[in-house]
Amino acid sequence: QVQLVESGGGLVQAGGSLRLSCAASGSIFSIYVMGWYRQAPGRQRELVAGITRRGNTNYADSVKGRFTISRDNAKNTVYLQMNSLKPEDTAVYYCNAAYSLYNYWGQGTQVTVSS
Repeated sequence: QVQLVESGGGLVQAGGSLRLSCAASGSIFSIYVMGWYRQAPGRQRELVAGITRRGNTNYADSVKGRFTISRDNAKNTVYLQMNSLKPEDTAVYYCNAAYSLYNYWGQGTQVTVSS
């Protein structure tokens, strides 16, 4: 069992930056593939970025070059650095931990980008 708690969301102007954090507890954090997803009103949840336990990363095309995912296994935490934010980045951002048949979600944190 893994518990995930996101933080760092908020309101920011277009062009600004935010850093999201996801603290994990309850299991061996380092074995999980970690990801950040987002869901905007009326839209399906989509993958923003993922990072394997070895640090390999992948990004949605819409955020490449602007967002950076990282993890600190010693702190059981995954981060999402978001730069050059756009109004279309507005969404609830969710942290995800996946391993084998196990899949866990955080409660989400709101990111709102004003134009």
